[in-house]
Amino acid sequence: MAFGAYPRTGGGAGAVSRSTADPNTILHAVIRKENARVATAPANGGLNSNDTKECKGIECRLPLRSRLKPKARAHCSGEHCPPGAVALGAEVLGQSSPVHMPDRAAQFIGEIPDLSYSTTELGGAALGVQLTCDIKPGDNEVPSEDALILQLQLSKGQEKFVEMLKSQQKTIGDLQQRLTEQQAMLINQQREILAQQRKMFEQMELVKVQYTMLFDTIKQTSLTNLQAEVQSQFESHLQGLQGQIQSQLQKTYAVHKVELDAKVIGVGDHLLECGLCQSDEYCDFQKIPPQCERCTMCPAGFFQVSECSATADRICQDKDECLELVNLCGDRIKCLNTPGGFRCLGVAERDIASGFCGRDYFFNKEIQECQACSLCDEGTVALQCSLHRDTICTQASENHLSGSWSTNTEVPSLKFEQSPIHLGLNLPLQGKLQSDLATNEDGRLVFRQHGLIWVDYNFAIRHNCRNFLQLSLRLNEDEEEEGCDLSSVRVEQPEGKYYQSSSVSGSAEVEPSHTLHLFMKSPNQFCNQSNDLSFYPLQNPFSFFWLSHDTGAVAMSAHMASSVHYQTNYRPVFKVISISDPYMITLFHDGRAVRFTEQGVVKFVYHQALYAMGHTCIREGFTLLSYINRNGTNEELMQVYKSGVNYRDTSISASGAAMVNGGDTISFQIHSPAQCSVRYFGDTSGLSVFSLIWIPSAVSSALLLAVSGSALPTGAVKNKFLSFQEVLPVAEQNQLALVTHGQFAHKYVLFHRNGVASLVLNIKLIHSCDIIKVTLNRLQSDDTQPSAVARQIGGQMPVGSQWTSVGLSASFAVWNGTMAAISLDCVRGRINQIAHGHETSLSIMWVSS
Repeated sequence: MAFGAYPRTGGGAGAVSRSTADPNTILHAVIRKENARVATAPANGGLNSNDTKECKGIECRLPLRSRLKPKARAHCSGEHCPPGAVALGAEVLGQSSPVHMPDRAAQFIGEIPDLSYSTTELGGAALGVQLTCDIKPGDNEVPSEDALILQLQLSKGQEKFVEMLKSQQKTIGDLQQRLTEQQAMLINQQREILAQQRKMFEQMELVKVQYTMLFDTIKQTSLTNLQAEVQSQFESHLQGLQGQIQSQLQKTYAVHKVELDAKVIGVGDHLLECGLCQSDEYCDFQKIPPQCERCTMCPAGFFQVSECSATADRICQDKDECLELVNLCGDRIKCLNTPGGFRCLGVAERDIASGFCGRDYFFNKEIQECQACSLCDEGTVALQCSLHRDTICTQASENHLSGSWSTNTEVPSLKFEQSPIHLGLNLPLQGKLQSDLATNEDGRLVFRQHGLIWVDYNFAIRHNCRNFLQLSLRLNEDEEEEGCDLSSVRVEQPEGKYYQSSSVSGSAEVEPSHTLHLFMKSPNQFCNQSNDLSFYPLQNPFSFFWLSHDTGAVAMSAHMASSVHYQTNYRPVFKVISISDPYMITLFHDGRAVRFTEQGVVKFVYHQALYAMGHTCIREGFTLLSYINRNGTNEELMQVYKSGVNYRDTSISASGAAMVNGGDTISFQIHSPAQCSVRYFGDTSGLSVFSLIWIPSAVSSALLLAVSGSALPTGAVKNKFLSFQEVLPVAEQNQLALVTHGQFAHKYVLFHRNGVASLVLNIKLIHSCDIIKVTLNRLQSDDTQPSAVARQIGGQMPVGSQWTSVGLSASFAVWNGTMAAISLDCVRGRINQIAHGHETSLSIMWVSS
């Protein structure tokens, strides 16, 4: 603490004299003034004379607790003590110091009113000296002991309070976490309880069903003397099921059934009579003597309740589709569960027959309800389940010669995926192939046996991609290899948005682990799935048949050589890629025809890619003719028409079947209009290929038909059947024939033996329909209505073209009495004319199974 003396303001000599005054002299005057105040302490501060000796100067104005305690001084006496050792208070109170002149001057100046300070200016002091303190409030103040103790206690209390809050927060967090865990455990326990209750009720129902079936068996064995005893035992156990836990439910039927079998039937004795049954057999005690029987398989629409054992057959229970499938018949339609299926009450038959039953179900017209599709336990699937027919199975044979399969394809999503088509896109196959010939794995056909295959794929597509789209059949010999294209077709860029249809076919020799899949690509990146591509949903567009090497069949593939611009006529030149037996099939000396060494049936396809320029190309189009040369004479097999294009890429194809003799040859020729320049492509990539399979006539047959010129359907055609006539009749053909009498005359082809049929239809017509539907129908001897096997469509006629065409290729299984026919439908329009003769043809090949 510092004290300063403030002199009175003024100028001249007075100011100089005050500034040079001796501070000790001024301090003595102040001390004498203070001593005078101390003498009157009882009137001012209430302090006695003893208390005043303990303070000095301005300290006497402070309370006792705020005064500084005087330091103890060592007692000193004698002449060696320093002068400053005498206490200031003793000097002031006990002696009267001399008065110096500066003190008198100051006192005199203070008595002059004009030269003195006012009382307020001197802080209430009588002297002209003011003592001030340069302490800033709050900075250098020294708190008292109580304040320090209180402050320490407050700080410690705050720390304890904060620690207490933190511990409480931690405790609350732990409690919340434990509460959350307990809630989760409670929810899981509730779910387990519900699941156990559900299982308990299901097992109760199963036990009741088993109880009923067991007593039906007991009644049939005429063991009436033990029926009352067994019934009382089961009733007592059934009454206790509701209050028991799940483990008791599982034991009830098994334990008491064994006891019942032991008591009623005498298991030990009869098992000895049955002997050792196979793993898929059980001992049937109802027969006398008991014998081993094959375990029953649960039929379609039923699920297994109990496994087949040595003493009991497998038990099955009907599946409740109405309960398992939500909104099976709709929101406002009642669903009725039936054995092996269901029935939607109040729904019209035409709605149900159009696919209302859903996947893995078909509409049974006899009982007017939806039934589950059957599964082939033994043998192979000859025909997949359809909308109106159950699955048809064939008996498994170690030496079967042929087999077939057909299915749909999965079209990639056109809304969410944005995969670039120019990089290539797979079209996966649907359905499960239950056969020892091949399996469907991830949309690819994986072959399991050696043999020859023939593949057909029908498609209808609407696109706006630049140049063209190309669809291929790709065969992979190894999973790591990219594979090769068996054959490919190109779909040109249309002058509008309408559906374009085509078919791609091919043959190959396969081995186990070879894979086959469908592949699509575009030559440039200006084509994506979302905006420019749309597939029409067809029925069973993919089909194939397999031939064993035991048939003696031979497969061949060749590609075309590229040519420069041609006009009017073009004859392709073949270059062999592969052939399984070069002796049976050879090329003519100029490479323009294929020669056969022995008699048999030939199935062929020719795909040619081309680029056309000229306006006359569009109007007249292109015609592909197939010839067979017999003893030096050419006979026309068929004609295939293709709508023309101008400055576009496209493909023209011809496929069929025919009987050949030793030395016969097959060749092709393409006719194009005058002033139409065409370039024909050919390479080893499968772009332009020729494929065929030759089969000995001992196990095969063929029939070639042309549409009849009389009674051709025209106008608004709805489900009209086409009439045909034979083109090349073959003597002693007993396997298949065109029906010539009765209501099916000239419309149906009748098969007399079991096997596989491969059919190709080419139709040339003029129409104004938005869509033309061509359907292959099959009729069994016990059916009243035919069922659709495969379907192809054609879109609107191209602008500027006189004609258009639609083609259909398919393979399917046939039996003795099976009939096949072709029907035609026009959607929103009319059919004006159908070309007859060789321009609209139907060829069918049959191979024994």
